[in-house]
Amino acid sequence: MSIRKPLERIIARPASDGAGVKLLRVFGGAQPERFDPFLMLDEFGSAEASDYIGGFPPHPHRGFETITYMLRGKMEHRDHMGNVGLLQDGDVQWMTAGRGVIHSEMPRQTEGQMRGFQVWLNLPASSKMTPAHYEDVPGAKLPVYQVPGARITAIAGTAQVAGETLSGYFERPDTLPLYWDVHLQAGAELTLPLPEGFTVLVYAYEGVLDLAETQLKRQQLLRLGGEGDLVVANRSGEEARFLVLAGKPLKEPIVQYGPFVMNTHEEIEQALTDYRNGTLTAA
Repeated sequence: MSIRKPLERIIARPASDGAGVKLLRVFGGAQPERFDPFLMLDEFGSAEASDYIGGFPPHPHRGFETITYMLRGKMEHRDHMGNVGLLQDGDVQWMTAGRGVIHSEMPRQTEGQMRGFQVWLNLPASSKMTPAHYEDVPGAKLPVYQVPGARITAIAGTAQVAGETLSGYFERPDTLPLYWDVHLQAGAELTLPLPEGFTVLVYAYEGVLDLAETQLKRQQLLRLGGEGDLVVANRSGEEARFLVLAGKPLKEPIVQYGPFVMNTHEEIEQALTDYRNGTLTAA
């Protein structure tokens, strides 16, 4: 068995987005091809209402998908299509912006902790102008697996663990993303075979992990090479929790301007023009 090698360790950095929401930007922005097909990962989490109460008022997107995973808290989604949904503890929202969506994400709590993650996943050029789509999934409907030493919430993608095939709630063509939340017991080890050539990212959000000759601490992400199995060990005395993101790179040009992600500068200019003219979401 070969083991995937480390390429880069990234420490999440404090940032602010929306109407002053404090968060951690794990990756996103410079050299996006490193994470292809993923574009961004944010962790948001605070028990101080002032850190999140401003939320994310109406704003546009075009050209990619957003996946919001709530560990704790209440966040309401509204969009131009008339969708209204409330994300609560353990829920997931998968939104395909496609040609264009205008939506808001606003907290529906004034006290207590709000914590979760948002991933941006790119769309291929052939699908960037697809109609917008939105789905909320209650946490109770997400597949949860107990394997030796670990509990896995499988949001998206399929892989084998200990001879068992684990399948997530979502499957996507083109990028074939895998998105798992893994709780690894003290002293346990997890081996995850993944397709050759896939981008593989591991983000520790609780505890300490050992993988690919690297110790990964809380709020750190490791980007791994394209060959071999992913092997993660917990050599600490307490449970560790981490996200696994894996996907097939699109290997297409990535041009991003704020909430728009296209393949050329001309397409970005067109998105800006459409937004100003009120035609971003037109069929």
